Amino acid sequence: MSITLLIRDARWRKVRGLAARMKHAVSEAFVRGGAGADAEVTILLTTDRHVQALNRNFRGKNTPTNVLSFPAGSSLYLGDIAIAYGVAAKEAKAEGKNLADHAVHLAVHGVLHLMGFDHVTARQARIMEPLETAILGTLAIPDPYGRKTA
Repeated sequence: MSITLLIRDARWRKVRGLAARMKHAVSEAFVRGGAGADAEVTILLTTDRHVQALNRNFRGKNTPTNVLSFPAGSSLYLGDIAIAYGVAAKEAKAEGKNLADHAVHLAVHGVLHLMGFDHVTARQARIMEPLETAILGTLAIPDPYGRKTA
């Protein structure tokens, strides 16, 4: 497994332990999501402005968003993920979450999208969301959907 992490917004460097935790969670997502042992992904930690440009150019939406996934259409190179610092930080604060935990969740969410998982329908969400929660649980990150565990 290969996970390339590119940091293009220096504010991400101040988030303690982010790189190691993100790589651990993404590796776990590869395994639990059924990616091959040689799977690769690139994660870009960047600015809202950069994500907004990507969103505008590739999705026709001229607004920043928290995470974007760009599938490569290959079983080896899964694709690219971009995460916007400002949007992620605002969401984490508004939801009372640790920024590192939220960013790790966004990376896992993006990787699962690259592997074909989705949450558009309730049926899809019943598969994808518990998978995300289980992966995050390996790092003691609480369920991002707020469900209580038994």
